[in-house]
Amino acid sequence: MTNLLFAVTSADQWTLKDGTKHPTGFWAEELVASHRTFVEAGWNVTVASPGGKPTVVDEGSLAVDANGGDEAKVDELKKYLESVDSVLRSPAVLEDQKAGDYDAIFVPGGHGPMEDLAVSPQVGAIITELLDAGKLVSAVCHAPAAFLPATRQDGTWVFDGYELTSFTDEEETQAGLADKAPWLLESRLRESGARFSSGDAWEPHIVVDRNLYTGQNPASTKPLADRVVEALRTRG
Repeated sequence: MTNLLFAVTSADQWTLKDGTKHPTGFWAEELVASHRTFVEAGWNVTVASPGGKPTVVDEGSLAVDANGGDEAKVDELKKYLESVDSVLRSPAVLEDQKAGDYDAIFVPGGHGPMEDLAVSPQVGAIITELLDAGKLVSAVCHAPAAFLPATRQDGTWVFDGYELTSFTDEEETQAGLADKAPWLLESRLRESGARFSSGDAWEPHIVVDRNLYTGQNPASTKPLADRVVEALRTRG
């Protein structure tokens, strides 16, 4: 059976440029669409968060406007989150997880990862070990922020030269938070050495480079999860 480390932010606030706190968490669609896909594939999914703290949904991701005006979609997201509530409230301790126990890691987004995963050397070490072992590493939207602390002992970034994608600076601007953000994810990934690839704003865009699989935005989540499942199925 495939063993997946499903790494979720436990941040419920994002510190903005002026020091104020913006309510955040994981983005509902990104967690639901991916988690459901992996569970339906028959995988053993271990949900883990920094410190094993309860994970929190970004309430903005459950707004009807944030879901294309589709009330039925919002209801579906809420029902799924309720069905996995006990797991999300009592996740495993992410820093205690061993790369050797897993075939892959997947990180859903939301602004939360920019607050905690982006500055966790322990998370960076786990991702580095998985990448170097040829395990599949995957993240969507803001979740590639978790890649930033993945550095080697000499200070080099493990994703230097990798082609990848994430929530773009253009999308952050359109969402109205770019001018308030302490830093922009696309810019940071480029500055760190990534070969950044982007598609049209808000449209699905998936990038695969070696054993790294990334998706640009919430709409990319399901296509990305399907690609991850297919990739591991092909590996046998």
